[in-house]
Amino acid sequence: MNLTNISGISPAREKALNQAGIFTPADLALFFPRAYIDRRTVLRIGSLQGAGEKVTVTGTLASVRESGFGRKKRLEAVLQDETGMVKGVWFKGLSYFKKSLKQGEQVAYYGTVKRYGRYLTMAHPEVEQLSAGDENGHNTSVNEDGFTGIVPVYHGNQFFKKTYITSGLLRKWILTVLDQLSFQEFLPEPLLKQLNYPLREEALRWIHAPQSPKQHHAALERFKFEELFLFELSVVTLKRDVLEKAPGNVMAETRPATHRFFKETLPFELTEGQKSALGDIKKDIRSGKQMNRLLQGDVGSGKTIVAIGAMLMALDSGYQSVLMAPTEILAEQHYHSLSRWLNPLGVNVRLLVGNQKKALRDDLLSDIAGGTAHIVVGTHAIIQESIRFHRLGMAIIDEQHRFGVSQRALLREKGDRPHILVMSATPIPRSLAMTLYSDLDVSIIRDLPPGRKPIITRVVREADRPKVYRFIEEQLQDGGQVYIVYPLIEESEAMDLKNATEGFRQISAEFPDHRTGLLHGRMTATEKESIMRDFSSNRIRILVSTTVIEVGVDVPNASIMVVEHAERFGLSQLHQLRGRTGRGQRQSYCLLMAGVKQSKEARSRLGTMEETTDGFKIAEADLKLRGPGDFLGTRQSGLPEFRYADLLNDQFLLEVAKENAVKLLQTDPDLQSPELNALRRVFIPYLREKKKFFRMS
Repeated sequence: MNLTNISGISPAREKALNQAGIFTPADLALFFPRAYIDRRTVLRIGSLQGAGEKVTVTGTLASVRESGFGRKKRLEAVLQDETGMVKGVWFKGLSYFKKSLKQGEQVAYYGTVKRYGRYLTMAHPEVEQLSAGDENGHNTSVNEDGFTGIVPVYHGNQFFKKTYITSGLLRKWILTVLDQLSFQEFLPEPLLKQLNYPLREEALRWIHAPQSPKQHHAALERFKFEELFLFELSVVTLKRDVLEKAPGNVMAETRPATHRFFKETLPFELTEGQKSALGDIKKDIRSGKQMNRLLQGDVGSGKTIVAIGAMLMALDSGYQSVLMAPTEILAEQHYHSLSRWLNPLGVNVRLLVGNQKKALRDDLLSDIAGGTAHIVVGTHAIIQESIRFHRLGMAIIDEQHRFGVSQRALLREKGDRPHILVMSATPIPRSLAMTLYSDLDVSIIRDLPPGRKPIITRVVREADRPKVYRFIEEQLQDGGQVYIVYPLIEESEAMDLKNATEGFRQISAEFPDHRTGLLHGRMTATEKESIMRDFSSNRIRILVSTTVIEVGVDVPNASIMVVEHAERFGLSQLHQLRGRTGRGQRQSYCLLMAGVKQSKEARSRLGTMEETTDGFKIAEADLKLRGPGDFLGTRQSGLPEFRYADLLNDQFLLEVAKENAVKLLQTDPDLQSPELNALRRVFIPYLREKKKFFRMS
């Protein structure tokens, strides 16, 4: 059966369906509705109270017109039935709705209705066209089948509109497919009974023609579970067959460099979290298998010391190590810190970043290939093809959320199965860790070094600026140092934000007795290094900066962080910025300068920052506000795409899927039981794709 065998699908419509990713009748059946209109509870317009209730109403568009000027310009479309009228109002997407809404059409509105004077109004209602043209432009009703229950509304696109593919036609075609095709069940029968899920074919009918919201919920949950279950099966299988069986370099017991660093050089006692993480790493590198471990810890928890321990273990066993950071300024910061700690032990630490002079780069490459560079610190320049290591045994990635799965794989390929340790100062909510980092074992440092005082955070208004400046002066007089962070480098016509360059001039004039420095991403590496060196040595007292200091910068004497236009920053970013303070014995403060106009979401973010300094709580709140893609930056993160499941709202389902995947593979590791034949046929090609995703052979 082909798409064109279905009545009403012309070649032009087939092309439009292909544009939406629909190539076969089975694809059509798996094209789920984006919403539903419950015609069982359609109200008469005359019965509406306009008190903010959410309702569905149907009728004929009596008029469609633009109104107002400038910012107040809007589109108004009046819907009328035999009992009254309600006005749909759009302030955004005017050109789209002006084209798609035509006077005389029958449509349904779904939204919140309010009364303004004599008028009932819906702002940006959901619209479902109940009549549309056929190929000849004649109106046909999608209600010809007499269906008056829960009506599916499907995603449309410009190609659908050009070929008159409506939700009604899609539903008609899909029901035809469901009548003529069979969809084989592949989830094990005991699992379906345990979870009380419908069979796949029944679930598809419940998705496209539900008789009740309960039916739809059960069917959708089944499909969410199905894709999460397949994903977790693949993760457990890949870890078992690829990662856990992958031979790793066996590293010896603690040797001179490691012992001297922890017993003689380090001036403080490790926290329990650091000791536990180092214990996990020791166990991994002595197991004979390749380590693949995620080290999570809040800002200031001491992950760098754990990383140093891992690299020294490699050095003591005759291996090189690499530490990859997302930005040059963070790489340089790591390089200086490691050199300060390790050069006295005779450890050769080298820095590899872009745009280094040829003579220096040639010397670096020779040092790395010859094995005289014990530890190489750098940016993604490290994974360039031209870089050759003599004997790479330990690869560490800092701020892992800035990199993707592919970069991790490329780094793994730089040596002969080097041990992999990835670190994140941005705590990853459990649902994301189970997917994005599902190929990794996890160590968490939850405690902070002793003596660290909680950072006091306050949201302040523009009217409070004189008080803020007086407080800064007091801290400076007491010997402290200050960060002031701006969201832009240069003036933007689109956004009325103060920028770092202008802010630098203002702050320099406001505090003439204290040297002020400016730091931003467009500076050369030499310029940035000079500024940071002067700030670290207290020659610069106030550092005006963009968010290049978001991660990694460590100046224990800095006790105040002022964030200008704090409402423009994400929660995790604000938490990272705050973490640049609180690293010494001084009481530290984070002052969030908020603009006059703030969205509800912005107020929520700033309130969360005042309430807690717990990075894991902040990460969960940030995930809820922004969603997985924005939280991580999907393109960079390599976040797996799920068609039906939502990592934000389906975390419990993800855990149920993982639990059942582990249980099934424990009882039948290769899915060889006859009753699992259907599952195996679906899973084998799925696993092949996931190997490509994780870059595993």
